[in-house]
Amino acid sequence: MSTPLIPPATRTLAIIMGGGAGTRLFPLTKERAKPAVPLGGKYRLVDIPISNCLNSGIRGMYVLTQFNSTSLHSHINSTYKFDHFSTSFVEILAAQQTPEGSRWYQGTADAVRQNLRYFLQKPWDYFIILSGDQLYRMDYRDILRQHIDGGADLTIATIPVNRAAASDFGIMQTDENRRIIRFVEKPKDPAVQDSLVIPPHLLEAIGHAPTEELFQASMGIYVFNRDVLIDCLDNDLVDFGKHVIPGAIERLKVDAYIFQGYWEDIGTIRAFFDANLNLAESDPPYHFYVPGRPTYTQPRFLPASCIRGSTIDRAVISDGSHIIDSKIERCLIGIRSIVRSGSTLKNTILMGADYYEGDVHDAPVGAPPIGIGKNCTIDHAIIDKNARIGDGVVITPQGKSGDLDGNGYYVRDGIVVIPKNSVIAPGTWI
Repeated sequence: MSTPLIPPATRTLAIIMGGGAGTRLFPLTKERAKPAVPLGGKYRLVDIPISNCLNSGIRGMYVLTQFNSTSLHSHINSTYKFDHFSTSFVEILAAQQTPEGSRWYQGTADAVRQNLRYFLQKPWDYFIILSGDQLYRMDYRDILRQHIDGGADLTIATIPVNRAAASDFGIMQTDENRRIIRFVEKPKDPAVQDSLVIPPHLLEAIGHAPTEELFQASMGIYVFNRDVLIDCLDNDLVDFGKHVIPGAIERLKVDAYIFQGYWEDIGTIRAFFDANLNLAESDPPYHFYVPGRPTYTQPRFLPASCIRGSTIDRAVISDGSHIIDSKIERCLIGIRSIVRSGSTLKNTILMGADYYEGDVHDAPVGAPPIGIGKNCTIDHAIIDKNARIGDGVVITPQGKSGDLDGNGYYVRDGIVVIPKNSVIAPGTWI
């Protein structure tokens, strides 16, 4: 009797990069790690790669982090619970002092190298390196299948981008068999860009017109064979994209897996703002639910939202919210959000709250209640969790610099951000 083949996904360990300090997403990362930033009203950024793994049959995951990791720990521990008879796990590895060293992660490759002893404890055949701050849906079994069938040492996921976007990414050049022969980090010289254009025959093979001008941008998703990962980290190189990958291309078989679905790098306040508000459009480019491939997150058992006497146009409203006699236009409303009568919210992300007033915490003496007060006007803003916005508050970026640090607020990319746990006094004009 032949032994059944073990699917490649079950022999693959996922390593999710938690990122650095998340300075481009500040102040959303002021009190939390970047992967713990709320997304889509009820999710966290880290739920995206974890859900992709679970839906792809990958059941072993490590999340690497080092900044403000408390909320990330709490979310992972309360969300991803597996029974005692399963080998599935999602664990966090934070930067730590060891006899071998006591430094912070210096880059993506250095973070993996510092934790390599944990990854090699079990006989994983493949390692997939993922980012913790991207919005996309991918079946990793497809990239694993191409990686194995093509006999690659390393496979890099790429996505076609236009010339305007090419200068923001690492761009790959491949031969006709999709083997990567050249890598250029953020090319800005038009002549260099011209040399990196996807050739017509490959454009046709992936379903594009041969006359389109597209480039293969790295998605920061890598599949390594076990021995190849060990070999590639047997040095002091600190970053995959800048250091490890260029060297690997010269001496190993490195292939490109061309992905063509929706993908967004949530690296800036503007990208975060647009990706969230796009969910409220009539035909959003990304859906959080696809039959058979759900996005997992913490089960909170909240009641359904209550809306009374309000006008709502293009809004995503999460569980446990109360909206009373208000106007909501192109907004994303997070869990336990409260919007009181007479208020108008446009182009706004309201992240909601971690608790109901009086349930866990009482309001500070003299502070307005949690949520949005009466007769407020808010436009082009992100209101982080547990904010207390008093009656008659006006929040708008109009007339302000695109980037500034105000008194109790920040403006980034032309968007006003009210930090977590903020208290905005009644009548304040921001």
